[in-house]
Amino acid sequence: MALRDTIKSAQISAMKAGEKDRLAAVRLILAKIKDKDIELRTASALPEDDALVVDVLQKMAKQRRESIGMYEQGGRQELADVEKAELAVIEEFLPQQMGEDDVKAAIASIIAETGAAGMKDMGKVVGALKAKHGTQIDMGKASALVKAALG
Repeated sequence: MALRDTIKSAQISAMKAGEKDRLAAVRLILAKIKDKDIELRTASALPEDDALVVDVLQKMAKQRRESIGMYEQGGRQELADVEKAELAVIEEFLPQQMGEDDVKAAIASIIAETGAAGMKDMGKVVGALKAKHGTQIDMGKASALVKAALG
């Protein structure tokens, strides 16, 4: 089943179960996906649907993690808890993420394939990594690992 359909069926099950917080988070996800669809109406090449949905989910998860950190620093635990609940729902739909060792192995193989040598080739390595494993890797962390591998 496509990821988008999985999220829509989660919305229906949350409605039937009366889970208001979960329903709100799922509706938020669907709204962000719809925003992305509208944004891409004028695009010449559309990405694969699951890749588009995963990209939206990854951005939402990143935003939630940043907000949680800021709320906890500011002593607003109740707001951090709301963000944590939303993050938990978002992460349910994300594909299983690769572990750090797997990411390092993928980076090493791409460096070997591309013949990258030094920081000037970082863009090439990150681009290849995103093309091969973009849905399974947090690219923010991965780029730091690429930098360390090439540096």
